[in-house]
Amino acid sequence: MTRILGIELRRSAALGSALTVFVVGTLLLYFAEGIAFATGWMQLAMTQRLFLALLWPIALAAGAWQSSREHRSKVGELFASTPRPIHLRMIPVLAAMTLAVTAGYLAMGVAGGMWIVRTAEYVPAQAFAVTAVGVLALVAAVWLGLAVGRLLPWRATAPVLAVAGLGLLLGIPAATRPRGWLALVFSPITEMNMPDAYTTVPARASAAQALWMAALAVTALLLFASRSRRGRVAALLPVVVGAALAITVMPHQNRYVIDAIDPVARELVCEDRVCVSRVHSGLLPEIAGPAREGLTIMAKLPGAPTRVHEDTTTYRPDVHPEPDPAVALLRVEVGTDGHVKDRDGLLAEVVAGAFRNPPSCDDPGFLTDQLAAAYWLIGREPVISAEYPADVGAEIVALWSRLRELPQDEAQSRVVALRAAGQRCAGVSLFGERTS
Repeated sequence: MTRILGIELRRSAALGSALTVFVVGTLLLYFAEGIAFATGWMQLAMTQRLFLALLWPIALAAGAWQSSREHRSKVGELFASTPRPIHLRMIPVLAAMTLAVTAGYLAMGVAGGMWIVRTAEYVPAQAFAVTAVGVLALVAAVWLGLAVGRLLPWRATAPVLAVAGLGLLLGIPAATRPRGWLALVFSPITEMNMPDAYTTVPARASAAQALWMAALAVTALLLFASRSRRGRVAALLPVVVGAALAITVMPHQNRYVIDAIDPVARELVCEDRVCVSRVHSGLLPEIAGPAREGLTIMAKLPGAPTRVHEDTTTYRPDVHPEPDPAVALLRVEVGTDGHVKDRDGLLAEVVAGAFRNPPSCDDPGFLTDQLAAAYWLIGREPVISAEYPADVGAEIVALWSRLRELPQDEAQSRVVALRAAGQRCAGVSLFGERTS
C-alpha cells in the first residue's frame, strides 16, 4: 500500500494540489491584507481560515480533476472489469489528495509562522482547533470534488466546480440573513476577517464547524464509493445528520466570534513596573526601556503614575481596565513586521498616558493636547507618527510651541491641570475649554 501511495503522490494531481494550496495561500497571507496576522498565532489561524475563500474552491477543483483521470485516459471500463474491489482503488487516491491539501495548508501556516515566531510568544490552544477545522474543510472539499468528478467526469467539471464553490462561500452570509450564526455553521470563512489582538474562536463554534465539515466529508466519501442510485441517496444521510448536530451545537447568537475575546490573552505579564498583555509578551523587551524612561519623566508631575500597563480595552464586548491614577495606560500597536509599530514615538505615547482620560470615560479628551504635553515634559520637539493625519501633527507641534513660549511655572500648571482634568473625565485643552 505504501508503494501504491507513493506512485499516486508522484503521478496524480496531489503534488500539484499541495503546491497550489501552499503558494496561493502564502501569497494571500503576505500580500492580500498587508500581513494582518502579525499580532499573534490566533490571528494567523483566523487569517488562514479567511483565505479558504479561495483555497476551498481550489481543493474542490483539484479533487474533480483527479477523479476524472480515468475518464480522460479512457481506462474506466478496463478498471471496472478487474476483480479488485473499488475501495482498494479508492484508498490511495483519497490518501494522496488528503495528504496534499493538508500538507499545503499546514505549510502555508508554517510560512506565516516564520514571520512572527520571534515576537509572538502566546500560543492559545484554540488556535490549533481553528487550524484543524481549516484542514478538515479542505479535506471535505477535495473529497467532494472527487465525488462530483466521478459522477460528472468532464473537462469542464473542475473549473465550473471551483467557480460554484467560490460563489457558495461568498453567498452563504446573504442566504442566512438575519440568522448570521447559520453562516458561521456552514461557512469556514465567516467572521474570520477581523481578528484583533484579543480575538478568539469559542470552542463551541469550532466544534459545530467540525461536525458540519466531517459530515460533508463522509457524504462525499460515500458518493465517491457508491455505484448505485440508492447508495447515492443514502450518502446524503450523514450530511443531514451533521447539519442538524452542528446547528444544535452552535449558539444561536449573531457575531458570536466577532464578539468573543480571550481573557488569557488580556492577562498582564510584567517586568518590574511595566506590564503588557500576554498576547504581546514577546514585545515586552521593546516596550520596557521606553516605559521606564517615561516613568522617570512623568515623576515631574504631582501624583505621577508609577506603573505603565498596556491598555487592554476592547469594544466588542465593551471591557476596559479599572481606572487607577497610579497607572499610565499604553495602547500597544503592532506593525506588519510583528514589532512595535511606532518605536520612535513610543516614549511620547507612554508619557501621554499620564494625561489620557480613563477608557471608562465618555469623553476621551484631546489627543493633540495630550501628546503636546508629553513632548513638553520630554523636552524635545514632537516626532509625529505617520499614523496621524497632517493636520493633527501640525496641531500637536503648534500646541507644543505655545507651551514652550510660556514661562516655566505657567506651562507646568497647564500640564498639571490637563492631567487633573483627565482623571475626572473632562475634555479640557491646554489653552482653555473645547467642545470638539
